[in-house]
Amino acid sequence: MFEAETIDGGEVRLMGRLDAAQAEKAQAFLDQLTGPTRLDLSGLEYISSAGLGVLLKTQKRLMPVGGVTLTNVNHHIHDIFKYSGFDQIFKIEPASA
Repeated sequence: MFEAETIDGGEVRLMGRLDAAQAEKAQAFLDQLTGPTRLDLSGLEYISSAGLGVLLKTQKRLMPVGGVTLTNVNHHIHDIFKYSGFDQIFKIEPASA
């Protein structure tokens, strides 16, 4: 299951599993974003290559207006970003204490 919601100040929270089965739903939600975006990944349990593709497409589209910043990335998801090189594509802020 995957859910996305807009929270305080326009930040977007992603929750659940962002995999191939949920990629279309996630892309439809993220396609609505028009400015610099903060994605709170505190509720994201899993991301597949299809999910990474959704985030990459969103980053490329929003880069001219400030891009995507990732927040509250857990260790597992952060490792996926690191091993895939996506930590060089996205600004990743440290998880809240």
